[in-house]
Amino acid sequence: MSILSGKNILLGISAGIAAYKTASLVRLFVKVGANVKVVMTPASKDFITPLTLSTLSKNPVYSSFTSDDDENAVWNNHVELGLWADLMIVAPATANTLSKMANGTCDNLLLAVYLSAKCPVYFAPTMDLDMYKHPSTLKSFEVLIGYGNIMIPATSGELASGLVGEGRMAEPEDIVAFIENDILDNLPLKGKKVLITAGPTFEAIDPVRFIGNHSSGKMGYEIAKAASNAGAEVILISGPTNESISQSSIKVIPVVTAEDMYIATHKYFDEMDIAILSAAVSDFKPKHVVSQKIKKKENTLSIELEKTKDILASLGVIKKHQYLVGFALETENELENAKGKLKSKNLNLIVLNSLNDKGAGFKSETNKVTFIDDKEKVTKFQLKSKAHVAADLINEIIKQINA
Repeated sequence: MSILSGKNILLGISAGIAAYKTASLVRLFVKVGANVKVVMTPASKDFITPLTLSTLSKNPVYSSFTSDDDENAVWNNHVELGLWADLMIVAPATANTLSKMANGTCDNLLLAVYLSAKCPVYFAPTMDLDMYKHPSTLKSFEVLIGYGNIMIPATSGELASGLVGEGRMAEPEDIVAFIENDILDNLPLKGKKVLITAGPTFEAIDPVRFIGNHSSGKMGYEIAKAASNAGAEVILISGPTNESISQSSIKVIPVVTAEDMYIATHKYFDEMDIAILSAAVSDFKPKHVVSQKIKKKENTLSIELEKTKDILASLGVIKKHQYLVGFALETENELENAKGKLKSKNLNLIVLNSLNDKGAGFKSETNKVTFIDDKEKVTKFQLKSKAHVAADLINEIIKQINA
């Protein structure tokens, strides 16, 4: 899955012949899962129609401050568009538009949106050879890069004038690849390997019955997504769950029992930089598993249980460079119990959540957690979606490992 999947991308189109390529560019952004809106300069509509871009993007195309297709003119809010975008790309970016961007000239909707944007802005220049090398154009490049904008360099080839040289806008496939690589290279967990456990474990009683718990695995899966979005390569060891995941940087290892999870975590742990054990592992398992289904002959049934291996504690004993995170689900003396686990299992951070908090715990879309680090710093959070809790956790880990 592309790093651009789910991103809101604002494509600004200025009046260059390369505007014809933007149909393919929009299609590629949509294909990788991005949400695309297009803002055009009025003159760019001479090169490609808004209808084409609207059809491909599945969104209205904006080119003026008001839409007056009917009696009631509607104001196109440039500030709202700028805030909506996760990324803005100006392609093609002509010498005229680049000069206006560099000097803060605001005489059309595209420039107003650019000046309102709070997100990273990429620009893909296009112009003839002499224009591309003109000192004023080079100054525009310098100023825009100084503002923090990111230039997608033009390529060499045959130009609209018939000359051959530098000034061709990068091809749509190359623009998408450039943006993906630029984002990945700047992600905080780029090059890091993260191990995550998720879901319950099931311990067999007989061929049809088991001991388990109500964990859905959602918290662990959201943590895996957040780690992947931060650039990490993720190994997700998952007990039985209905959750699914599709990021190419996440490898899912399905397991069933606590012993399966123990073996899998130890197989991968040594090469990891970070390990986050969020799975609800069974503490006990039947000492003897019956090979045939147990018949209902008596009114009661006794099953002898034995402890499972403590995966988290075992990793705490052997950890070297790894940043180790555990979870504590408590119902009483929550803070004291969590601090005890933090120390006894040699953790760098523990995430406490309580079954006493409404909306937290198993089979819920939300969670309410407290972070406790190895210096016993306590950070409490309000009830949030599990996706937001996962983002908070990954951000906390990034902050701690970079401290």
